[in-house]
Amino acid sequence: MKDTITAVRAMEILDSRGNPTVRVFVELNDGTKSSASVPSGASTGENEAIELRDGDKDRYLGKGVLKAVANVNSIISPDILGMSATRQVEIDRRMLELDGTDNKSKLGANAILGVSMAVARAAAQSTGLPLYRYLGGTSARRIPVPAMNIINGGAHADNSVDIQEFMAVPVGAPSFSEGLRYVAETFHTLKGLLKDRGMATSVGDEGGFAPNLESNEAVMDIIMQAIEKAGYVPGQDIAISLDSAASSFSTDLTSEYDLKRSGGGKMKSADLIEMGAKWVEKYPIVSWEDPLAENDWEGFKKFTERVGHKIDIVGDDIFVTNTQYIARGIEEKTANSVLIKLNQIGTVSESIDAVRMCRDAGWRYFISHRSGETEDTFLADFAVAMDGGQLKTGSASRSERIAKYNRLLEIELELGSSALYFW
Repeated sequence: MKDTITAVRAMEILDSRGNPTVRVFVELNDGTKSSASVPSGASTGENEAIELRDGDKDRYLGKGVLKAVANVNSIISPDILGMSATRQVEIDRRMLELDGTDNKSKLGANAILGVSMAVARAAAQSTGLPLYRYLGGTSARRIPVPAMNIINGGAHADNSVDIQEFMAVPVGAPSFSEGLRYVAETFHTLKGLLKDRGMATSVGDEGGFAPNLESNEAVMDIIMQAIEKAGYVPGQDIAISLDSAASSFSTDLTSEYDLKRSGGGKMKSADLIEMGAKWVEKYPIVSWEDPLAENDWEGFKKFTERVGHKIDIVGDDIFVTNTQYIARGIEEKTANSVLIKLNQIGTVSESIDAVRMCRDAGWRYFISHRSGETEDTFLADFAVAMDGGQLKTGSASRSERIAKYNRLLEIELELGSSALYFW
């Protein structure tokens, strides 16, 4: 068979934070060659699949991934050679069996995902299809609305902001390319406003600015100013999306919070919910990710009951792209949307399973990058394939983020008038 896997090998490369990660190469019998690079998160849920690190303090401060590389080369590769690259589910299942743990801690999710992505890309190339069409079928034509990170805080920046991500979302744009222009112009306008105030315009891990502002609400206010100064109407042309990453400022991951960076002080779940509800009334917020901590299931549910009819309440750390936790969330009405991250669960097939569960429940799902990224554009194709409404892939700076946006521009051009774009 022309799509038979004839070679699989891995190597250690660096991600956008300068830390090691895994790149996997796959070759097929017909001469097809593909590769895939694995991202890495900084703000991670405790139930995420395990990213295997070497722990050797004399090498990359313990963050090397030579063990994961060796697992690809010596364990995974011999087991899947000779298989058809189009047997994605079977290949992913074989790797899960080889690992044999619930969290992929034996082989490493970084090793397994690198192979899974590279196999999918090789199969697409071998069949002569773009990756988004191979994974999503002939009807895959919806370009996601970009949620552009314009201000970073929390674990993604060393500043006075507790909330991890403030994003501009071009909900009123007629196309992806125009939407990208809307938010890129807002990003650059925001830079000018910060400079006028004498504030730093350096950027955080995901390319958003990381200024020291007097409060979390002050961030919202200057974003509103930037949207208007750029010539857009807040809520009509550009809305706001938030990622609190509340686990990062929770003292017990359950009900206690401390917004000490901004001077907001200690709060209970009820206080945080009340603050969030006031923000939803005051600002044009369309989605809010991880407004409560990953083990605050009751707080999540109460916040969803309070404002879930108005905005998308998105679970990230609480669900970790895992159908076990998503099923519980659906049953308990914990949220109404899920963030999908390939490396949280560790295979392409399991990520698709998570998306399918959301669809079946009538929940929305948003595809997301990680703070430690690479130039790999797999995520852009995956977002189109999954027919999701939103993509998080960073700001209008840093080439590892721009690569995904540019790939989506290519897909939009390829699709032409058949491309769909809506919130």
